[in-house]
Amino acid sequence: MTPTGTPTVRSVPALLRGVLDGDFGPDPREQHVSLAFVTTQAVRHRGRSTGYRNEVLGLRLGAAVGSCAVEPGSLPAGAVDECVGAAVADLLCHPLLPVRIAALDAYLGRVLPHTAANGAVPHPLPAGNSLEKSRARARAVVDLLPRDPATRRVLVVGVVNSLLERLRERGVDHVPCDLKGGTTEWGEPIRTDAHAELQDCDALLVSGMTLGNGTFEPLREHALATGNPLVVFAQTGSAVVPRLLGSGVTAVSAEPYPFFWLDGGPGTVHLYRERVGAVHRSDSGAEEHP
Repeated sequence: MTPTGTPTVRSVPALLRGVLDGDFGPDPREQHVSLAFVTTQAVRHRGRSTGYRNEVLGLRLGAAVGSCAVEPGSLPAGAVDECVGAAVADLLCHPLLPVRIAALDAYLGRVLPHTAANGAVPHPLPAGNSLEKSRARARAVVDLLPRDPATRRVLVVGVVNSLLERLRERGVDHVPCDLKGGTTEWGEPIRTDAHAELQDCDALLVSGMTLGNGTFEPLREHALATGNPLVVFAQTGSAVVPRLLGSGVTAVSAEPYPFFWLDGGPGTVHLYRERVGAVHRSDSGAEEHP
């Protein structure tokens, strides 16, 4: 659902403009990042033949941490230092997209935290090893997809083997897609051009990492134009994507820092679903009814 009393926007650029214009409350020129850091992780779950690496830029703003995943080693030297002590407004205009997304996530995480009043439903993750927690999260994420005959083939953008495993358990046909290419744990070819696969799929399951590499907006626009469900699993931009519910996004699993893979104890993901009958506003301010 979309919380009452907050602007409804239709795109990530519109959301950036809204924050800079003060539409969400505190002046971003007066909000300063106190801590910037990079979290680097490499993992290979027991029983899996492949592993992967993650690198995430984190920006601390009050009690909130904004996050944006980047390709390992791609963040320029000095980028973290540039963020420390900087005003959020300046970081929202930074030349690096991952910095802009992390700053936007930090600001929205501070002013619109994951609470019931802001549309979030907490979903507990049990304690366990990394694979157990990955599978628990996958069940929560995949179960946000509609269970109806119309959802025949899902485009998965951002390959996570536990998500593919859950789709296979549900008997849902899927097309794995990731810029890195390769093959899945089950030998399926991983496509690298998500947009080439859109017409053959009737639902989308998309990583928040697409915010940081600039590929999210065309996927959102496609979902908005076709009415196909778009579910986002967001560590990157966990406070950003819920603000796009009803603007192409139908459901979100939001997971702010620290992520499930950093700790063996119990955790929480925050689930959002589009509120049926919501009234949305375009960038020009005109009301639109879904």
